Amino acid sequence: MNYRHAYHAGNFADVFKHVVLTRILVYLKRKETAFRVIDTHAGDGIYDLSAEAAEKTSEWRDGIGKVAAAEAPPDVRDLLEPYLAIVLPLLNADPPLYPGSPTFARRLLRSQDRMIFCDAQEEAIAVLMARSEFRRDRRIKGIAIDGFTALNAFVPPVERRGLVLIDPPFETKTEFVDLLAALTAATRKWPSGVYMAWFPIKDRGAANGFLDALRQAMKDAGVRSALRLELQVETPRPDAALVANGLVILNPPYPLAVEARTVLPYLARTMGTGRFGADIQRLLGD
Repeated sequence: MNYRHAYHAGNFADVFKHVVLTRILVYLKRKETAFRVIDTHAGDGIYDLSAEAAEKTSEWRDGIGKVAAAEAPPDVRDLLEPYLAIVLPLLNADPPLYPGSPTFARRLLRSQDRMIFCDAQEEAIAVLMARSEFRRDRRIKGIAIDGFTALNAFVPPVERRGLVLIDPPFETKTEFVDLLAALTAATRKWPSGVYMAWFPIKDRGAANGFLDALRQAMKDAGVRSALRLELQVETPRPDAALVANGLVILNPPYPLAVEARTVLPYLARTMGTGRFGADIQRLLGD
């Protein structure tokens, strides 16, 4: 596996999924009882936007760069606040940095909550756990393991509440099949957990086929609610760079659909370079 997220850190897809991630974590914190975050493809945790990889693509400039420079209306600003409170101090540092999902989780979780960060690349976990804020935090475990194997091994968590974040690199042709199989197996063991799975949209037929199969599999597993969120900044084409992506949220927090209808169109307009848009639909439930 040779995927390096450093080339794409802070791009439109990162902003999209991390805004949604923060909204879910904010909701989970409303109850005092502990919960667990399981991140199956964690990555390095923090990315240097001045490094060669980020400078080579400059994707962050059309992602978090545009969002940080824009003036959001009050209702959107309120929803973005937990995300921007973490991002902006790092973006304004020297050198500028962008946080990965482990950093968002660590900054938002409480003393009673726990985190497991997994990645198939040993180097990524080594870099993540070498950072002092992660190495010294007893709430955290970092494990070099295939993310889909980890998912099957670590659910259900002892807390019985929590979020599973699945953000595969989509380097292989079987990634949609593997994601469907992993979610099917995990929800049979833990149907009440919150699952957030990211997917690219280059081939609309492939994405729709995955979503149709997932809907039926989740019905069979006893999952009662599922939400599909999509955001694009240009018209997607199979032979071009990624410009559209989606998230499937199983057992989404009840305010998430309403929040998404407020914040996602704003993000699409702010980061869009062509035919932009956002779509929010329920796969399961009312």
